[in-house]
Amino acid sequence: MKELIDFIKGNPDKRELKRALAVQMVMESYTHSQITEILHVSLGFVNKWKYIFVEQGIAGLKLKYQGSRGYLDSKQKQTVIEWLKQKDYWHLNELKEYIEESFDIAFESNQSYYDLFKEASISWKKTQKKNPRKDEELVAKKTRNFSMA
Repeated sequence: MKELIDFIKGNPDKRELKRALAVQMVMESYTHSQITEILHVSLGFVNKWKYIFVEQGIAGLKLKYQGSRGYLDSKQKQTVIEWLKQKDYWHLNELKEYIEESFDIAFESNQSYYDLFKEASISWKKTQKKNPRKDEELVAKKTRNFSMA
């Protein structure tokens, strides 16, 4: 019981905590209906984790899946972010090329690249330094191109 209480006190993951609390409450003679009401879990949840705890102990309450490892490690990610911050202009394709050439990595989804821009506090969307409507020469040039078409 002391091991279970220590696990509860030192556990930051709410899923593991809920499992441990359900087991602790069973051991403290709470009824199953009280546990389901207090923790907002099902009766099956309480029974499942009670039996797993009896069979495997604290190790059975811990999460088995720890998530997948990212493609870039933290040092590589920091290198990319520093590279982005040194630049005046940013283009998605340029970032893709840099990561592929430097680390031999190509992300499946563009979202991974967008996340890198976000971490570097950069908007990756194309911007212009000044409003093109204020540039009389550019407006005249575009007007001529439209009238010719």
